[in-house]
Amino acid sequence: MSGRLLSARLQLLAQRANTQAARHFHHHTTSSAGGLLRSDSAVRAVRRRIWPAGYTPFSNVVAVRNASFARILPKLLLKFARIPALFGGATIASLAYLQYQATQAGNYVADVFNKTTETVGSLAGGLFGNARDIADQTRRGWQNTKEQVELPDWMQKILRIHEEIGEGRGGGGEGGPGGEPPKQSRTGAAAVGGTAAAYGYDQSTEEDTRTGEEAARDDQMMVLTKKMIEIRTILQTVGQSNALTLPSIVVIGSQSSGKSSVLEAIVGHEFLPKGSNMVTRRPIELTLVNTPDAQAEYGEFPALGLGKITDFSHIQRTLTELNLAVPDSECVSDDPIQLTISSPHVPDLSLIDLPGYIQVVGHDQPAELKQKISDLCDKYIQPPNVILAISAADVDLANSTALRASRRVDPRGERTIGVVTKMDLVDAPRGASILNDRKYPLRLGYVGVISRVPPQSSSLFKRGNGNIASAISKNEHAYFSSHPLEFGTEAGLNVGTTTLRKKLMHVLEQTMAASLQSTGDAIRQELEEATYEFKVQYNDRPLSAESYLAESLDAFKHSFKEFTENFGRPQVRELLKEELDQKVLDLLASRYWNKPVTNLSPPISEPDSLADLPTAGPESLYWHRKLDASTSALTKLGIGRLATTVVANAIQAHVDRLIAHSTFASHPFARQAITDAASGILNERFYSTSDQVENCIKPYKFEIDVEDGEWARGREHIAGVLKKELKDCEDAVKAVEQNVGGKRKLKDVMGFVDKARKGEVEVVGDGASGAGGFSSDLLQRGKEAIFLRDRAQLLRLRLSALKAPPCNTSHPSSNPNAKYACPEIFLDVVSTKLTSTAVLFLNVELLSEFFYQFPRELDVRLGRGLSKEEVERFAREDPRVRGHLEVIRRKELLELVLGKMEGLRDLNVEERGRRKLDKGKERKTGWSLF
Repeated sequence: MSGRLLSARLQLLAQRANTQAARHFHHHTTSSAGGLLRSDSAVRAVRRRIWPAGYTPFSNVVAVRNASFARILPKLLLKFARIPALFGGATIASLAYLQYQATQAGNYVADVFNKTTETVGSLAGGLFGNARDIADQTRRGWQNTKEQVELPDWMQKILRIHEEIGEGRGGGGEGGPGGEPPKQSRTGAAAVGGTAAAYGYDQSTEEDTRTGEEAARDDQMMVLTKKMIEIRTILQTVGQSNALTLPSIVVIGSQSSGKSSVLEAIVGHEFLPKGSNMVTRRPIELTLVNTPDAQAEYGEFPALGLGKITDFSHIQRTLTELNLAVPDSECVSDDPIQLTISSPHVPDLSLIDLPGYIQVVGHDQPAELKQKISDLCDKYIQPPNVILAISAADVDLANSTALRASRRVDPRGERTIGVVTKMDLVDAPRGASILNDRKYPLRLGYVGVISRVPPQSSSLFKRGNGNIASAISKNEHAYFSSHPLEFGTEAGLNVGTTTLRKKLMHVLEQTMAASLQSTGDAIRQELEEATYEFKVQYNDRPLSAESYLAESLDAFKHSFKEFTENFGRPQVRELLKEELDQKVLDLLASRYWNKPVTNLSPPISEPDSLADLPTAGPESLYWHRKLDASTSALTKLGIGRLATTVVANAIQAHVDRLIAHSTFASHPFARQAITDAASGILNERFYSTSDQVENCIKPYKFEIDVEDGEWARGREHIAGVLKKELKDCEDAVKAVEQNVGGKRKLKDVMGFVDKARKGEVEVVGDGASGAGGFSSDLLQRGKEAIFLRDRAQLLRLRLSALKAPPCNTSHPSSNPNAKYACPEIFLDVVSTKLTSTAVLFLNVELLSEFFYQFPRELDVRLGRGLSKEEVERFAREDPRVRGHLEVIRRKELLELVLGKMEGLRDLNVEERGRRKLDKGKERKTGWSLF
């Protein structure tokens, strides 16, 4: 075969390969062209982008590695060098053909994916998405390989043929004689994609039309807006003064204007309440936070503390419940609902959604509802807030309720954005004339949108958490692109939800920047006042909820330590002995002393009287049995349970007194926590302590030996107890005298009762209804006085017996009859022995354990066991401390806001320095902060 024939064959093969590649190139460039905000210069925009100094707009961007043939191509080139040029050219042509087929397959799979996701949902979308990614990755890998690998000259000439043919056929296109477009790096593409996502661009259907300078300005504007929204959020927590608030975008419109659809299109999810009746009854303060590095979208209700909610249907239900909580009698309330939505697909915005205007009041609604809604909207659309007036395209602007309301507070239209919804319900010329309206001019202009979700995207599988922004953008693009004369670039109209998002960001940023200077002056004034109050009223004393709790707890522990030093074994013994003294008196009264006077009949005479006890013989079994029974009753009383109960009650009472005299007295939560800590420890030790005490006093239940010293101490102690009992009886008689009406009257009643009991006076019946001219109540008081008189006489008798033999002896062991003749002394000695034994185990089992565990339990309940919110709530229970903390917090927040404003000033200085470097370029600088 001759050289000319071989050359002709190579040229034919190359032309075929390049023809296929040219078709592929033409299809690829035209299939992604167009769009609502699209430009063919998007690739060059990244290369020309100038970022602000010291600012990195995107980080942690996920970079997808393209499939590369760099590993296998060197071996392939080595084989090409060994075969004739004919086979090399054929192989290259085959590779180009394979590349074209791969591209076709990728495009086909992408089309199938786009159609399928609208009907079958995320599951099928994920499967086809993987297939599309593989095909696209293969195509990008081949392109990347061509760029990175150096090919022989003869191969580069062959591969360049189809590019020249494509450029020639493209005419004056971007790749024509005017020059080759710059290649776009993956880093630059990621940056464009991140910024476009924040503005709502969908890269699958639209391209970023911004130049490099515009993109850099937009990126810095995103940072500025985010910081301003942070400042606004902080200022909302500082106070309610209008001077300390940055503006928001207030959304107003009638109920049928599509107001909710516009907000949902901006967010990309259906989350607002829906219903046939009036559902939106409270203002919704919506804060959108752009989170470019986050993968999930979620909402938060800061005032409710529900956490992050990723299911937007749950957010919708919560908003519906909060709105329907307003009673039907009121219908609307000015109590706002705060909602924050964080997503990588939303811009940084601060919006307020208000109840829609109504024209006719329903029969089940209050008559003043229309005026209440108007007043509520007027409250929010006051300066400096931006008004987003929603009107439907099928309603004349002259009848727009939102525009009429905005003109009342903004007659010149300087802070009102007009949004015309339902643009597809009118013909294109009519829609364009509405956006060009001159009767109601607005400085910020009008934006036409079709914000409702397309019908094909409202199927069963799309009603979940799927993002609806892409479907709405495609629907708008399809409509506005079909009318290029009315809505094209040359028309100069603002259309599309994407344009609306960008305009809202620009307007909000400019409005916030314009109010920063006045807000900064107000903040400085507030800070000076807070600093002065902090210095004068609180002497510059720093305080926090944690430090206040720690100081209060330390002071309480210190007072508890003093209590432990003053409450030991002697105090426990005294408490228990007093309790057993009362038990001894009760036994003596029930077994030795006289019985209460119950009626007016003569008493039954006793064979053995207490007056005969000192002269009774040692063989008297009557008195022996009485003492044995009394001693057994005392030792089997349940001393363990009684003693533990007495000491535990005393400790609990002391703890309550410590609380009452501490700072915890004004803190119900802490007071209850301390009480529970003390009772918990005491209850835990109660049964084991009582069992130990009971086991240790068992020997006294069988035999008790009395020593001489014990008898003497017992006689002295019981004498004091009887004297106190005698005084109590005398005081009780005086109380009865005052109750009856005098000593004389009581003496008459007592005389009648004595005569009746002696039989000197005959009483008809039992005297329940009165007798002898005295009422039943007077007779009852007389019986009580006689009982107390007899008790006092017996006490005097026994006190005299204690001073005489055999009670007054220093050697009772030598006289076995002494204990029976003096039961008071013997029972007191027994109670003393029981007390001394019980105190030993009470001190070890209960007292020492409580003193050790109680401070540690306080640390758990009021220290480490409290969350930050509980500590804050504890500190704010005290009004004085709450005022101190509020002054400090206000001062710190104001200082924080001023610091953030200085940061914004620094960004503005950097921007001005960057503009000086571009003296040859004239750019608008209306978004300057100060």
